[in-house]
Amino acid sequence: MSSGSPGPLLGAGRSADVFALGRDRVLRRYRLPIDATAEARLMRYLAAAGYPVPRVYDAAGPDLVMERLDGPDMLADLGWRPWLIPRHARTLADLHDRLHRISGPPGWPAATGRDGTALAAGTAMLHLDLHPANVMLTQRGPVVIDWVGAKVGAPGVDVATAYVILATSDTDLIPVWLRPVIGSLRTTFGRRFLAAVQDSPWPHVAAAARARIADINTRPAEAARLLRLAERAERAETAARAG
Repeated sequence: MSSGSPGPLLGAGRSADVFALGRDRVLRRYRLPIDATAEARLMRYLAAAGYPVPRVYDAAGPDLVMERLDGPDMLADLGWRPWLIPRHARTLADLHDRLHRISGPPGWPAATGRDGTALAAGTAMLHLDLHPANVMLTQRGPVVIDWVGAKVGAPGVDVATAYVILATSDTDLIPVWLRPVIGSLRTTFGRRFLAAVQDSPWPHVAAAARARIADINTRPAEAARLLRLAERAERAETAARAG
């Protein structure tokens, strides 16, 4: 693959840029020292299992060539149409449930906390970043992107990670007019998501929040919110054990 810019920049995330490659393909190029070949292998594995991921064409070093998806991501759609919170929360829950019914590839690494120990034993496939900004709403249905951090483990770890992201992440893509009420909308979406998803996050919230703090892409303000959330969860766990 060429090291230059292949086409117009379509989007920029916290760790990667996405460029156009003609009408039907995109190049996702990581700005961090990440080898995209493992992500490509996992996406092909998930596609073979019937899970909705972009079609993969090529991968080398930090570059991943994929299908160009039509439609917005779920977070952008919520910004334009917040009244769809109930529908999108159910969709996100269903995507979690479908993913967790798939066992990870043999030898795939387990989800771990900041100290490197497993968060919870299990063989289910976990995305660990499955929130509205990583769900594309296409003509063929919702498609999940950004699999670089995927691991295997207990399904509740994935649900807990999604919950702490929903509860603490900055919302750069939300329209200015909607930001004064983003707190209540975020709470409503999180509550609807947890009501619809099969696995409980509560045994894993503190560990998931502390693992998120250690993520290189987490911003200082987000880290502060995550720490408060982790401490609340730990106090609740201590009180439950004492009672």
